[in-house]
Amino acid sequence: MKYTEFGKTGIEVSKMCLGTWGIGGAGWDNYSDESRMDAIKAALDCGINFIDTAPAYNAGKAEQYVGETLNKLGARKEVVISTKCGNEFIDGKYVRCGSADKILRECDESLQNLKTDYIDVYLVHWPDPNVPMEETMDALNQLKKQGKILHAGVSNFTKEQMEEANKYCEIEAYQPQFSMVDRDNEELIRWAHAQDMGVMTYGTLGGGILTGKYRELKTYEANDNRNRFYPYFREPLFSKAMKLLSVMDEISKERNVPLAQIALNWTLKKEFISSCITGSQSRDKIEANCKVFDWELSAEEMQMLDKAIEEYSRE
Repeated sequence: MKYTEFGKTGIEVSKMCLGTWGIGGAGWDNYSDESRMDAIKAALDCGINFIDTAPAYNAGKAEQYVGETLNKLGARKEVVISTKCGNEFIDGKYVRCGSADKILRECDESLQNLKTDYIDVYLVHWPDPNVPMEETMDALNQLKKQGKILHAGVSNFTKEQMEEANKYCEIEAYQPQFSMVDRDNEELIRWAHAQDMGVMTYGTLGGGILTGKYRELKTYEANDNRNRFYPYFREPLFSKAMKLLSVMDEISKERNVPLAQIALNWTLKKEFISSCITGSQSRDKIEANCKVFDWELSAEEMQMLDKAIEEYSRE
């Protein structure tokens, strides 16, 4: 495992962060509670000291898995926990809730779920257009003064929204989507990095499309995140992604490594990203993903991939 300073926070985090949206369960494949908690333990065994979660991940279930696992292992102080506010999972739907009273309540619930008395990095999950930014960010200031959160940040914000939020509360962390199949936020990520924010990117494996597991176009249930959130599982992007995977297949065969490691390796080589988030619900996949630190893509391989990504990105 490799580690780096997380922007201006002064925290040292692993270059790979364990994401727990899938571990929460809603909208993803079904695994047992034991498998999900063992995946968290596997991440720690592999040297990951950074875990990202949210109350919106199956109405607090993901946070509870994290809290219970860290409590059993006595590992809370060794782990940097990032969780979120401003987005709730109610009756199968995601509902934005940026009001101060809801954020203060959410934080207390997260602390209870996580079995801890502080949160290292607290992010506003999505901006709420119905609530003034000042009110949302002032709630985070209150939580910092109370010692319930140590560092504040945002996820899925535009540059303008981040600049406004920063007027009321110092933004130290930024969490956007970024991968080989989604580079829409790259310019904004570079900007955030230049502001000395810790940048943790999600969707590193494109919701699974970059693992090579999904080679045939199929229809998913309405609430499945591969249908609801990630567009690469539908045309016209699915066919384009398959062409990108064919180039990844060449490297995979030559290197004798799984496609997931190629996608992770490509992202890890971006100096403007502090830590890339990857999620899995089983130990074997976590262990395989962490082997990415045993090798690096060559300049020639990066060129091959970048050319394929440019082809994928064209209209």
